Amino acid sequence: MPVHIIIFFKAFIEILVLWFVFYTLLVFLKGTRAIQVLRGLIILVLIFFLAQYFGFYTLDWILSRLLAISVIAFLILFQPELRRGLASLGQKRIFSMLPTEAKVIEELTEAALLMSRRKIGALIAIEREASLGHYLESGVEIDSKVSSELLCTIFTPNAPLHDGGVIVHQERIVVAGCLFPLTENPKINKLLGTRHRAAIGLTEETDAVVIVVSEETGGISIAIGGKLTRQLDKESLSRVLRNLYRLRQRSKNIWKQLAIGGQFRYGTFSNTEE
Repeated sequence: MPVHIIIFFKAFIEILVLWFVFYTLLVFLKGTRAIQVLRGLIILVLIFFLAQYFGFYTLDWILSRLLAISVIAFLILFQPELRRGLASLGQKRIFSMLPTEAKVIEELTEAALLMSRRKIGALIAIEREASLGHYLESGVEIDSKVSSELLCTIFTPNAPLHDGGVIVHQERIVVAGCLFPLTENPKINKLLGTRHRAAIGLTEETDAVVIVVSEETGGISIAIGGKLTRQLDKESLSRVLRNLYRLRQRSKNIWKQLAIGGQFRYGTFSNTEE
């Protein structure tokens, strides 16, 4: 084989490996606080090279030492996010298991219906593109497969974690007892309780989907994009969750398809709270 072909092939492999590493890193940091710091580091690096190019020796000296410290500080400050991200990366599969997703939808729907009949209050957040890592710190780690029995147990009145929210990532219950931000929207119905306000508040700040069960009425609601759709039955809740998982596989523009132009805005469901 000619030498120039071997050189070209090696260069191609190196570029491919570097592209994969950088892409994986960006996906890994997407939606976390660490991505903001990474952008700041990139800006510092650009300023550093410009200082070297134009001969700003004092600025060059300061930035060279600042960059060395900032990398170490980045690893220390965001150690929890990095640890969770690496664990999540290790659990990812190359091919999606549609039966697993169908099982998750079935378990979430069944749990909501059981708690609705018993009038057990519940708050279940389903993570999508934006990471909910910031809210994980306020809860208790569960790390278990999604099951209706476990969800009902968590939200049973007087249970230690029943007052907080649950975060579901892919097919696992990650944490329970989480604190979510309450909405400050003055147009929200004054009769809505804390769980509903927390659901709206979380979906105002992230692209999560939040299932709420009222302990007063047993009504099932779902929040997305700061909008609350109330009085869902088994069929409508299951349909919403199926669309969620289906669109997450097809496109990264779930936010636009569900929250902006989807069924929550134009009449598929009624009783929507602005």
